[in-house]
Amino acid sequence: MVQSRTWLSRSADFGNYLILILIFCMSLFPLWYTLALSFSDKSAANAGIVTVWPVGFNWSSYQIILQDHKFFQAFLVSVKRVAIGGAINFILTVLMAYPLSKESNRFPGRNMYMWFLVFCMLFSGGLIPLYITVAELHLLNSIWALVLPGAVPIFNVILIMNFFRNLPKELSEAAVVDGAGPINTLLRIFIPISLPALATVTLFSIVGHWNSFFDGLIFMNKPENYPLQTYIQQLVVRIDPQLLSSLTTEELIKLFKASDKTLNSAKLIVTMLPLLVIYPFLQRYFIHGIVLGSVKE
Repeated sequence: MVQSRTWLSRSADFGNYLILILIFCMSLFPLWYTLALSFSDKSAANAGIVTVWPVGFNWSSYQIILQDHKFFQAFLVSVKRVAIGGAINFILTVLMAYPLSKESNRFPGRNMYMWFLVFCMLFSGGLIPLYITVAELHLLNSIWALVLPGAVPIFNVILIMNFFRNLPKELSEAAVVDGAGPINTLLRIFIPISLPALATVTLFSIVGHWNSFFDGLIFMNKPENYPLQTYIQQLVVRIDPQLLSSLTTEELIKLFKASDKTLNSAKLIVTMLPLLVIYPFLQRYFIHGIVLGSVKE
């Protein structure tokens, strides 16, 4: 009987592992296919014969992207946007979520603020009023047009607010007894034990700023001010007859080896790399206990 149960348990574990491996392969295949397509030849990509491995291996698509100085210019704009926008999102999210996590008797008017936030999250003023506001504030063609309209991510505020509300009240009460004010309580108690939630919303902000391209098209009139995602959306393989005479033989070969499919695949790979580098550093906070051992009764 014991051996039968052991065999069933092992069979169930094997089945679970097999299902997880299949899910992993299904999730990884689109990324792997995109990588293989980006290194494939133009004719193979257009013929649709690329599956798992590159066909006619070449670097033409990446060379077209990386040899353009405008690419690095757009990359720096996106890095600047992520740094400034992520910092603003983090600061304003925490400063708004902390008082809203208090009870109504300690923060009069809290419910009114909450209804206002929920209304703003569900409804927006529209694209044209937003553009007019940004233009009237003379923010067009500046980095502030990309970060200030979304400076307060309401969804992140609600997440952090609910996280703060679930923390033991004994923590803040002990801080008050020790003479700590609201700012010290937030900086020395709430933020250190809220790293998993803060890392999550920070990752949301980073991904949101990095992947955004539409606002760059709206608020930037000069191509040199485009963020990376807006810039690569403008990249297509077009051969201008007037440009052919100025290209060298090697540059012509690279140009004719690339296609829209391989170039678009290369775009996806290049833009994913920074997020793939950042994510492991934030991932380790997701597995930590939230307030394990912080309160003992």
